[in-house]
Amino acid sequence: MGNGALDGAVIAVAGAGGPAGRAALLRLAEAGATVVGADNDPERLAEAVDAARYAHGGATVTGETVDLLDLDSTRAWADRTEQEFGHVDGMVHLVGGWRGSKSFTKTELGDWDLLEKLLIRTVQHTSLAFHEALQRSDRGRYVLISAAGASSPIAGNAAYSAAKAAAEAWTLAMADYFRKAGGEQGPTSAAAILVVKALVHDAMRAERPNAKFAGFTDVSDLAEAVAGVWDKPAAEVNGNRLWLTEKP
Repeated sequence: MGNGALDGAVIAVAGAGGPAGRAALLRLAEAGATVVGADNDPERLAEAVDAARYAHGGATVTGETVDLLDLDSTRAWADRTEQEFGHVDGMVHLVGGWRGSKSFTKTELGDWDLLEKLLIRTVQHTSLAFHEALQRSDRGRYVLISAAGASSPIAGNAAYSAAKAAAEAWTLAMADYFRKAGGEQGPTSAAAILVVKALVHDAMRAERPNAKFAGFTDVSDLAEAVAGVWDKPAAEVNGNRLWLTEKP
């Protein structure tokens, strides 16, 4: 188990208790990484951690309930992780959320208030908390999961698309930090964006057996793409949008 780019790496996963987080924990543990998950739901986080441990005996997978809307709590989590394991080589941001409306004029600004917290604030806090540790790593990666709607928003998704676009801009600013820190030799760490149309998992298929989910990315395929970010040199992925769906 684990003889590639992730062998021995320490990867933090924000939003580890959801379907995408669960898939990521499984894949990263399979690749030989130590995986440190965080979620605001302790029960589903424990289930995800146990599943990864059970699937890959001997893998180090831990979980911690962290308030990612609190910068001090997020920084404390980052500091504890680096102190315990000696280094941090990745932060995978899988905190999600969606709100939409039937039309642009039906948009509820309360949706923006929620999405700003889930999709932007958590990105700000995790990136600020982990950026120094990732820069110290020889294979540091910050991975944001975004949506095609950030580049091509539709009328009923104004709040969601705007939040995703803001999260992308913030992540690209982090990429510029890594670029400048690398100097003439180029970056040793990277911030990258994986772009999907939407995600699908087995429970969704069971609930809607006749749905086609056209263009959706399965969470297991997303997890594979997340792991693949470490297979490429930092300069190759830093500041780039890596598309898992057709570009709009």
